[in-house]
Amino acid sequence: MGCVIVITSGKGGTGKTSLTGGLGTALALQGHKVLCIDGDVGLRNLDITLGMTDAALMDFSDVIAGRCPLGRAVAPHPSVSGLYLLTAPLTLPEDFPGEAGFRDLLAQARQAYEYVLVDSPAGLGAGFRLAVCDADRAIVVAVSDPSSLRDAQRVVSQLPNLETIHLVVNRVRPRLLRRQGATIDDAMDTAGLPLLGLVPEDAKVVLAASSGRPLAQMSQRGAAKAYENIARRLTGQQVPLMRIR
Repeated sequence: MGCVIVITSGKGGTGKTSLTGGLGTALALQGHKVLCIDGDVGLRNLDITLGMTDAALMDFSDVIAGRCPLGRAVAPHPSVSGLYLLTAPLTLPEDFPGEAGFRDLLAQARQAYEYVLVDSPAGLGAGFRLAVCDADRAIVVAVSDPSSLRDAQRVVSQLPNLETIHLVVNRVRPRLLRRQGATIDDAMDTAGLPLLGLVPEDAKVVLAASSGRPLAQMSQRGAAKAYENIARRLTGQQVPLMRIR
């Protein structure tokens, strides 16, 4: 039985989708069978992060409506074995069954994949509620500024049924932290969550997406190494936190 992990944030611009793609790639490279589901209806871009632009012809609404089985709707990654994408529709059909349909989809996914990563839309609206409705655990993504961490607190308040919720502090810039007089411990205290990992600010994240290649195929350092470490922690390994200078 696979594990469904929703990756969410209280606001846009935290790098949530980049984390989803990087974490999914890292888990697949470690030998796991991984499905990444883009839950951001109308604003989907997980395919860009994964280097799979226009690779998916069907979306999750096609599976839920019974127009296509899950195994045919997912798109396998062209160069990362074990990594698959199920994209979001541009709009939801009028007869979309809502959370009940998404729960059925996730039940199918648990049977076929070890890890199912759901990239939630930012904010706390209907898209967020759909993405988190049947998750087993959550990763809340924030940057180190106070407003992002406050938004992370609000996200946690909307996840009362999940026992396992972790924080990832993304796009970490040590100089900025020092100028703010802040530490990662402060971020953890503000968000009220245990820390799963730190991801440094890394220009290669944007360059990889622009080139249509997974970050892990361009770099073994920086954000790529951080994604690898987070993936290992998710699978139960003890990995020291990255030192970001």
